[in-house]
Amino acid sequence: MNAMSQQRQRGNQGEAQAREAQPLLRQRGREIQPFGTLVEYPLALSAKARAASVKVLNQILADTLVLRDLYKKHHWQVAGPTFHQLHLLFDRHFKEQAALIDTLGERIQTLGGIALAMAHDVAERTKIERPPRGREQVPVQLSRLLDAHEVILAEVRKAVKITTERGDEGTADLLMSDVLRTHEMQVWFLSEHLVDTPPVRAGERRGRARPRAGARGRAAARPRVSARSRAAR
Repeated sequence: MNAMSQQRQRGNQGEAQAREAQPLLRQRGREIQPFGTLVEYPLALSAKARAASVKVLNQILADTLVLRDLYKKHHWQVAGPTFHQLHLLFDRHFKEQAALIDTLGERIQTLGGIALAMAHDVAERTKIERPPRGREQVPVQLSRLLDAHEVILAEVRKAVKITTERGDEGTADLLMSDVLRTHEMQVWFLSEHLVDTPPVRAGERRGRARPRAGARGRAAARPRVSARSRAAR
């Protein structure tokens, strides 16, 4: 074998080895589990109970995905004197909702179901009102978030009852311990930002004038005495 043949052979071997490392791109195939179906796991829990849990969990998951994104929208778009504190608060709540999303999705998969994941599927399922694309005032942002929390809290309380009645204590405990309490805490933090209270000076009841402070205020508070009254004394 001459040198040229040896070089050609080494080149062919190199190309063959490179093909082994080439990723198999642009693959498509059939679904291995259609949405709405269950796979069987040895959970000692009936398929009927698991199906009921997956259904309510997917609704909560869809609305939680929307609430998470609503927090990020307001985190970016918040304005005004409370910008800094709300910017940070919205981001913290966003992260807490993101953690709940992972918990809910994994619970659905644990029960043998399929968790909703894509935006178009979530948009079809959510019960939360769609906000405008533009920027809104802070009280409106807070109100939207509170309304969304209330939607989810109502679903969670209903789901706890359903899962408990069907013997799925694991899902009921997750909803009570993680989801419900997280939402209730966030509702409290948001609601306190809508209390109309003075930020610095405590005022009296509305409609009543504040007392004037200092010597001038005390002088103004004394009744006026006329010259005739002073002479009579």
